[in-house]
Amino acid sequence: MPASRSQLMSFLEELNIPVSTIDHEPVFTVAESADLHDRIPGGHTKNLFLKDKKGNLFLVVALHDATIDLKKISSIIGASGRVSFGKADLLEEVLGVTPGSVTPFSLINDREAQRVSVVFDADMMEQEVLNFHPLLNNASTAISADGLMAFAKACGHDARVLAVSAEAQKVTEDL
Repeated sequence: MPASRSQLMSFLEELNIPVSTIDHEPVFTVAESADLHDRIPGGHTKNLFLKDKKGNLFLVVALHDATIDLKKISSIIGASGRVSFGKADLLEEVLGVTPGSVTPFSLINDREAQRVSVVFDADMMEQEVLNFHPLLNNASTAISADGLMAFAKACGHDARVLAVSAEAQKVTEDL
């Protein structure tokens, strides 16, 4: 049985990771969430549940407006061959959420099996505050980048911070 929002909040509290949550109308896409960006401060995000040709699973998280090239990302994240989006039934099986509610907070549902490799975009991790759905798409929970890393670790995942977006790659090239 997947974790509920209240179980997620209790887990974050046990970890002493401060968060704040704002309830809002359900949003299913980045485009639908555009008006929330004015009402909720911090970095807004998109979450990609990906699968490679060998069946390896990845959760890639970046800023909502990041440009991510699915043809290039496989070599960056260490996938075997090209990646594609994981199907809804696999998403529900592994992370316990439905399309439109994908979030790094769903790692709470992958603590035992640890089937998903987690990648946070370097550009996103420069934000002080990040916003994610707390397992359902009718709210946004704000967390610090450090808090996000601590949460992933507590779920048994060694999240990697990589330049997966075109924006983060440009910064890396400019250095």
